[in-house]
Amino acid sequence: QVQLVESGGGLVQPGGSLRLSCAASGRTFSRYAMGWFRQAPGKEREFVAAIGRSGGTTGYADSVKGRFTISRDNAKNTVYLQMNSLQPEDTAVYYCAADRVVVTITADYWGQGTQVTVSS
Repeated sequence: QVQLVESGGGLVQPGGSLRLSCAASGRTFSRYAMGWFRQAPGKEREFVAAIGRSGGTTGYADSVKGRFTISRDNAKNTVYLQMNSLQPEDTAVYYCAADRVVVTITADYWGQGTQVTVSS
């Protein structure tokens, strides 16, 4: 069982930055691939970024490539999402997810989400 708690969301102006954090419970954090998803009002949840168990492999949605960076600190049981050059279309609830194999929309564990609003 893994519990995930996101933090770091908020209101930011276009062009600004935010760093999201996702703290995981348990002693087996390093056994899980981790990812970030987001869901805007009226839209389906979509993939944002993922990172492998050791942090050596990452993947990004085309819409965020070059602007967002996912990382993890296995000693702190935490995964991060650094978001730069934020745009209004990035406004959404951002969710952290964990899975023993591959992080997809059907991942085993999910956090409660944190709101990111990009607006002037």
